[in-house]
Amino acid sequence: MGKNLIQQARGKGTPTYRAPSFRYKGKASHPSNKELIGKVINLVHCQGHSAPLAHIIYDNDHDGLIVASEGLTVGQTVEVGTNVAVKNCNVLPLENIPEGTLVHNIEQKPGDGGKFIRASGTFGKVVGRKGDDILVILPSKKTKSFSAKCRASIGVVAGGGRTEKPFLKAGTKMHKMRTRNKLYPRSSAASMNAVDHPFGNKHSSRKSKARPTSRNAPPGRKVGMIAARRTGRRKK
Repeated sequence: MGKNLIQQARGKGTPTYRAPSFRYKGKASHPSNKELIGKVINLVHCQGHSAPLAHIIYDNDHDGLIVASEGLTVGQTVEVGTNVAVKNCNVLPLENIPEGTLVHNIEQKPGDGGKFIRASGTFGKVVGRKGDDILVILPSKKTKSFSAKCRASIGVVAGGGRTEKPFLKAGTKMHKMRTRNKLYPRSSAASMNAVDHPFGNKHSSRKSKARPTSRNAPPGRKVGMIAARRTGRRKK
């Protein structure tokens, strides 16, 4: 009798895969107002973010959370605007940020609050201008263009080095994954039986069944390299 694949079981929303969103502190984003001054009143840990968050009260009596940058302290002032100083954790449009500046939490569209470069220890670098767009090198080393009106925070995301501490034993890793409602440990697809996964068979060392599949493949087959742009060894 066949079984659901992991990605099919995850879609059912059972407790094994359900995110503990009731523990999340809230959304971390840039404020909607264009010109604000805020004060950091606390640094908080949120289970839904790998980086620390800063709780800020702004001068319009609204409060919110932002992704904290390295060196941010309680009591520090954070400015949001178009002509604010280019210093740690201030928020301003990319068009007003000099080339070579390290940035994080970049908006995908002006006003969306920030979508890119939010993980702990990451940063991007403003490298140039292309027409009306600003070029930024992402942590993946790829260069992406953003609208000049998109806002970004100055500095490096706090919490760097988080992944450098070893787990040392499987039990510690198990508790870590359990807090995030992740399935752990997970068997590799090629070591499964044929009934459990398209890549599985009794010859566990044979990997020939793992091959690219179509974007329009049915759910029982849509695993592995889905609609791969290219395959094979990259030519130098």
